[in-house]
Amino acid sequence: MSVISVILGLVVVMLYVGIVLFIILDDGDSGWKVTWLLAISLFPVVGLLFYLVMGVNYRRLGVRERLHAKVEKRFREEIPPELFNRLFHSDLSSRVEEKYRPLVRLLKNTYAGNLLSEGNSLEIITTGEKKWELLKKDIAAAREYIHMEYFRFGNDVAGSEIRDLLMAKAREGVKVRFVYEWFGNRLVPWRYYQEMREAGIEVCRFTRLRNGLLNWWMRLDSRNHRKIVIIDGRVAYTGGMNLNNNYRYKWRDTHVRLEGPAIHALQASFLDTWLTSGGQVAEPLGVFFSREIQGGDAPLTNVPVQIVTDEPDFTYPNVQLSYEWILQNAQRYVYIQTPYFGPPESVLNALKAAALRGVDVRLLLPSKVDTPFIGPVNRSFYTECMEAGIRIYLWKGTFIHCKTLISDDSLCLVGATNMDFRSFQINHEVNAYFYDRNVTLAQKEIFFRDVENCSELDFKAWKASRKWYRVFIGKVFRLADGVL
Repeated sequence: MSVISVILGLVVVMLYVGIVLFIILDDGDSGWKVTWLLAISLFPVVGLLFYLVMGVNYRRLGVRERLHAKVEKRFREEIPPELFNRLFHSDLSSRVEEKYRPLVRLLKNTYAGNLLSEGNSLEIITTGEKKWELLKKDIAAAREYIHMEYFRFGNDVAGSEIRDLLMAKAREGVKVRFVYEWFGNRLVPWRYYQEMREAGIEVCRFTRLRNGLLNWWMRLDSRNHRKIVIIDGRVAYTGGMNLNNNYRYKWRDTHVRLEGPAIHALQASFLDTWLTSGGQVAEPLGVFFSREIQGGDAPLTNVPVQIVTDEPDFTYPNVQLSYEWILQNAQRYVYIQTPYFGPPESVLNALKAAALRGVDVRLLLPSKVDTPFIGPVNRSFYTECMEAGIRIYLWKGTFIHCKTLISDDSLCLVGATNMDFRSFQINHEVNAYFYDRNVTLAQKEIFFRDVENCSELDFKAWKASRKWYRVFIGKVFRLADGVL
């Protein structure tokens, strides 16, 4: 055996021992740690490489301060102090129902940008055609700028229609800034974005090689799953719908169109992503935040809204914590829609505990998913959920991609976050929380309309139909849920 072979072997052993100790000493989710320890033990070299790319818990490493410090400094310096304090330090929790004030404070204290605002107007969008109709109209009316951030932006009819409108507005002199996620659009050719740049659109790829290999490596598996549009600071969109044919023509999803002060929080989130992705903004950031912003004439008015962003750079997984809080404090019901159901142990226990104490807990899930590995993961949770009294409805249509939660006729949320480990712990996400009875009742009506297109699982029939090998496959894929 050569000296080089011995040295390389020692390096691998030392790396293996070091990473195992690092995983053991990490304060993160125990199930996540066990999964990686098992992967590294079974496949030492490949497991180590995958862990370095996908497994490191950046919440515990304080990465946020290094990635976002310059952006935060610009916010402090370029936004007038009164407006800055209103954006990041105001406490409007007293404006919502008393039982939800702790939730408002929880989300605000996990990240200062999770702003609660009042006086908003909104429209709930449940079809792709409606979103395209409204979005095209708002893009056509843009006069100053369009800020857009999407996980998927298709090189197809639906995506190209929006792209062509953006290019036309850029040629008119409207400032268009566009952030796209590299993983979600990996099949879109480079030329597609180059044509946007040639038309005058400023385009940034969310994950890009910058500031050396270390920073690239640290963000390789951290996907920007957000869907945000802001036009002239007067109207914004967020929710579950991306921009391609599936979302316009085929899938059932939920989105919202917002007018009012809630736009400030979406604006702050976009600008942070834009600047940390290498984008440039020559003007002072204060020009994107108006003191006089008001709600418009959308169907639902005077709504308290809390925009909640989450990402692995933050110290706390604030969306996961909010789900746990809602489940622990619900009094009557919690209805949830999610396409990917792989909850961390703490969320799963909160779901089961709520059902066991008499809360009406219902899950509306797809019967078939768009990713082959996710189906077995979803199904691996059904038995224990139904044993605890949770009712499960399976969508009969092509696919349902909604990410919503409704509780007690007074709280609901619409967003990008799936109910799984990746969304709660790894992805960059954004949700809108509505502390309003009218919005919640509207969402409740939509939920029960969706239920009409579902079949409810019967517990006894489900258990009788399960083959042992399908149970085993589900359990195996469940181990890897966090990286799927």
